[in-house]
Amino acid sequence: MKSTIATLAGVLLGLAAATSHADDLAAGKAVFDKFNCASCHGADAKTPTDPQYPILAGQYQDYLAHALRAYRRGQSGAPATANIRKNPIMGAFAVQLSDADIDNVSAWLSSLPSDLATRK
Repeated sequence: MKSTIATLAGVLLGLAAATSHADDLAAGKAVFDKFNCASCHGADAKTPTDPQYPILAGQYQDYLAHALRAYRRGQSGAPATANIRKNPIMGAFAVQLSDADIDNVSAWLSSLPSDLATRK
C-alpha cells in the first residue's frame, strides 16, 4: 500500500513539474518576442542577422542564464570580468529582465533544435 501511494505521489509530482516546465517555456518564448531578440538573433534563434551575433538555439541553459545575468551586472558600472559583461545593447535588454525572465528565456532557447544541441 505504501509503495503504491509513493508511486502515485511520484507520478503526480512528475506531471506537475512537466506542466510548470511547459509554462516556463511559453513564458520564455514570450520574453524572446517581447524584447524582439529576433531582430539580431533571428526568428529561430539560430540564424543571426550578423555573423558576429551568437546562435542561441540549443545552447546550454545555464550558460545562457549566466550570460544574461553578466550583461545585467554590466549595467552597474563595474569593470568587465568573467562575471560582468559589457555590451550596451545586451546590457540595456538584460537590465529589464527579472530572474524568472532569464530562467524562462534560457530554458526556451536551450530547448530549441540546433546544431549546438547535444544529440541523444
